[in-house]
Amino acid sequence: MEELVKLVSVKTGLSEEMSKVAVTTVISHLKDKLPAPVAAQLDAAIGDDSVSGGIAGMAKGLFD
Repeated sequence: MEELVKLVSVKTGLSEEMSKVAVTTVISHLKDKLPAPVAAQLDAAIGDDSVSGGIAGMAKGLFD
C-alpha cells in the first residue's frame, strides 16, 4: 500500500498523509462494494490489513 500512497502523492502533489487518506478511502469503498471473495483478493493484492481501520475508519466516517 505504501507504494500506492507514494504514487498518489507524487502524481497529485498531496502530502503522504493526505494521500494515505485518499488511498484508504478508495480501497475501503471498493471493499464495501465488491463481493467478499473479491474484496479479500484486493486485501491480498494491497498487502495491508490496516485499510479497514485506522485512518480509513476515520475517513469513511466523513462520507457516511
